[in-house]
Amino acid sequence: MTTHRVTAPEPPSDGSTPKGPASYFPSIEKTYGQPVQHWLDLVSDRLDEHRHMEVVAWLKEEHGFGRGHANAVVGYVRRALGA
Repeated sequence: MTTHRVTAPEPPSDGSTPKGPASYFPSIEKTYGQPVQHWLDLVSDRLDEHRHMEVVAWLKEEHGFGRGHANAVVGYVRRALGA
């Protein structure tokens, strides 16, 4: 079993839409063709040595992310890691 430093949130069980950065996650999966857990894993590793905006720029340049999507993933990971 794979362990993740930051685990993707489960969709709300009451059928409501997620709030905050997680509200972007369904669109991120659809747009960039990978489960959000893939991006959370990449970002959590990258934040060990890079600052928030450096990781945002990396997602934009290397993976074609838009600014909002990149900020959502990086912000979610930073909050989860307590950074």
